[in-house]
Amino acid sequence: MRHPTYQLWDELADFEASRVDDALGHALTRLASLVRAQNAYWLGVVRLAPPAGPSLDPVRGWRPRAIRFLHPSESDVRFYKATRQSADAGLVDESMVAHVRHAGVFRAHLLRDLVSQSWFSTHFYESSYRARQIADVVFVVCPVNRDAESYFGFHRTDGHPPFTPRERDLVADALRGLKWFHRQVMLSHGLLVARTPLNAMEQRVVRLLLTELSEKEIADRLGVTRGTAHGYVTGILRKFDVSGRAGLTALWLGRLPHGTC
Repeated sequence: MRHPTYQLWDELADFEASRVDDALGHALTRLASLVRAQNAYWLGVVRLAPPAGPSLDPVRGWRPRAIRFLHPSESDVRFYKATRQSADAGLVDESMVAHVRHAGVFRAHLLRDLVSQSWFSTHFYESSYRARQIADVVFVVCPVNRDAESYFGFHRTDGHPPFTPRERDLVADALRGLKWFHRQVMLSHGLLVARTPLNAMEQRVVRLLLTELSEKEIADRLGVTRGTAHGYVTGILRKFDVSGRAGLTALWLGRLPHGTC
């Protein structure tokens, strides 16, 4: 029997560049199954300029900017929005600070090893974890460049045993060898070299631009006029600072614009 990590790597490599979102869903499904997690998510985090030094920004400019849940719920979406708003306002929790303490290096943690024991008595824990019936979490964080990191989280819900160090290591080993994949996922959300994150329609257009479809065919797929489609294409190329589809494709092949890390 093939090792599940190697099998996942091969499966992800078979997805076309235009199917990054499908590949992400596949990765979340396979990894959640590997460690018997009831839910999983991917989170794209970028480092912005902190407002006025670390004393006023304990997470040093790191901000969540995109998320994908394996099994999304209204409570999960509300939690993400509230966390993002709090981070933008400089209101951060011990767990958020702990996450960025080792920014820039690959890392994997069980929730209980990331925070202090007293954290489990805080209002944040009660409202953000217990209220969502989350009993335990494994976090894996993969740096993509000095200002962008790809987070994966795996949830055990009430009634299930805590994650073990072996299960933490299983997902960590699987994700450690996939830097090219983390990079493509971040690119597909406009979180690596784009000037601003892509909205839902722009993400659809990017995926279509990575196929052989013409602009007219892209317009037909989207159900918009050719002029509207051209406007989206032009805006996306400007965001990624490339002159055409060949330049956009080159980004997916690992060629970053000059001066980008």
